Amino acid sequence: MATATTVETAADLAALKSTEKPVSQWAIAWRRLRRHKLAMIGLVTFSMIVIASVLAPVIAPYDYEEINLNQSYAPFNSPGEPGRPNHFLGTDKLGRDIFSRLLYAGRISLVVALIVTVLTIFLGAAAGAISGSFGGATDTVLMRFTDIMLTLPTLPLLLILSSNLRQFVQLQTFLGSNLSVAIIIFVLVIFGWMTVARLVRGNVLSLRGQDFIEATRALGSSRSRIIMKHLVPNSMAPIIVAATLGFGAVIISEAALSFLGFGVMPPVPTWGNMLNEARNSPLEYLFVQALSPGFMIFVVVLSINFIGDGLRDALDPRLSL
Repeated sequence: MATATTVETAADLAALKSTEKPVSQWAIAWRRLRRHKLAMIGLVTFSMIVIASVLAPVIAPYDYEEINLNQSYAPFNSPGEPGRPNHFLGTDKLGRDIFSRLLYAGRISLVVALIVTVLTIFLGAAAGAISGSFGGATDTVLMRFTDIMLTLPTLPLLLILSSNLRQFVQLQTFLGSNLSVAIIIFVLVIFGWMTVARLVRGNVLSLRGQDFIEATRALGSSRSRIIMKHLVPNSMAPIIVAATLGFGAVIISEAALSFLGFGVMPPVPTWGNMLNEARNSPLEYLFVQALSPGFMIFVVVLSINFIGDGLRDALDPRLSL
């Protein structure tokens, strides 16, 4: 009887398992990601910074352009004008509240990084998918162009392009104070898509000979449908990892260009040009003026790298559940 009961129980368990809904790949990846402690810490930290930046008009006690020369270089938590909030992180040489500028600067830095990342992923994925799918002369031309772009000295060309593009009066008239934002997005996209293109091409080449692709082709699917419905979706895991790690790289690139005076220009605040403005601070205030934006860059990039590491592990099919 015990043996029969055991057999019946095993059969019941097998029947229950057979009725369970299949777990999707993304559900499995999320389960793995939640077990990655550093990735979750990075996700929470990054989410808090994004929320604070989005709510800058509500949270910031002052406008980022509000000048008060009577309170130049005020220390931490110094009182503001009568009836106004304290300056939590002090003020800069023009008496502008640093905490408020940090929040507004986060909006610009994060938006620039998001737009650049999306555009570079789109261009790189398109180039890589077309190159890997078509092969032949198309692959040769696209990859040789990619190789040429990868060999160019990126930083000097970024500086030259960013400087020369500002000379167009038509752009200045059309974009106004957002001209420098548009320029930095353009130059970072131009020099940021190549790594993604090579990554996607390699993944497409490995998928192109798979049985399911051959079956789809035999059923009469067009090349564009195969690319959009099968090759690109099955390359999403490396694309997502590249996007997260690339986001941090864009934050650093934008900050470096703005620090050198070739990126987003004042009065539009970013963490990079806040560092640039801190260079002219008196020695006793230099550490305070540079610490705040530098710390924000450090925390954001570190958080994104933690998230990228977690996603890389979570999307690796060789790992166990």
